[in-house]
Amino acid sequence: MNPTRRRRLFLVLALLSAASVAVALVTLALQQNLTYLYTPTQVHEGEAGSARFRLGGEVCDGSIERTPGTLKVRFDVTDRVNALPVRYEGILPDLFREGQSIVATGRMEDGEFVAEQILAKHDETYMPKEVADAMAQAMQRPENSGCPVR
Repeated sequence: MNPTRRRRLFLVLALLSAASVAVALVTLALQQNLTYLYTPTQVHEGEAGSARFRLGGEVCDGSIERTPGTLKVRFDVTDRVNALPVRYEGILPDLFREGQSIVATGRMEDGEFVAEQILAKHDETYMPKEVADAMAQAMQRPENSGCPVR
């Protein structure tokens, strides 16, 4: 093989290898940042697993418990079928209250959802389609079912 052709062949192979590595790294980074939305019923059925995910639902009436002197709060989120206890430490959004629809990002620990971020539903205009659909299905269910009695 001609030395010029050999050099070009190695250059093309090096470029293809570099492109393949770049695509693999981008794909890996995107997979680590994916967070899927689940309702409390889907979490109870085991669909969420132990990875990081988003939990969507409504804050149960009478379930908010704040630890005095700290930013720690516990509450229950329901999809009007099942409820799931949530633990969060941080500043809550202004729109956060009982009966409010929320989306929390976090993971399951010991049967409790540990939230890293909480977003209160403001307007469907700013909400992803899958979140709006899940919330709409939950709102069609009878009022206050799924919340534990306290």
